[in-house]
Amino acid sequence: QVQLVESGGGLVQPGGSLRLSCTASGSIFKINAMGWYRQAPGNQRELVATIPSGGSINYADSVKGRFTISRDNAKNAVYLQMNSLKPEDTAVYYCNADLVINWYSRPDDYWGQGTQVTVSS
Repeated sequence: QVQLVESGGGLVQPGGSLRLSCTASGSIFKINAMGWYRQAPGNQRELVATIPSGGSINYADSVKGRFTISRDNAKNAVYLQMNSLKPEDTAVYYCNADLVINWYSRPDDYWGQGTQVTVSS
């Protein structure tokens, strides 16, 4: 079994900062890309940022210059530093990992349970 556990969400005023963390645990052979997605009420889930095991980091246009994604491969962890937060960043943020559970398996997507981020004065 693989689990992704997020932490770091909460309530913050506009212009403030939050740091989200996500750690993957369980039977993991290899993690390819990791990322963050978000879903606001009434909206579809959307990409925020992804970071592959090698290659270019990808950000949604709406967060470029404000959010920074990073990962710690030794800890199977991914982080999202969110600065200059805006009310429109309010959403449930989900961690995602594209990973392989053993050497003969295909990669598959795994999701965390989500953490609420609310930006409001």
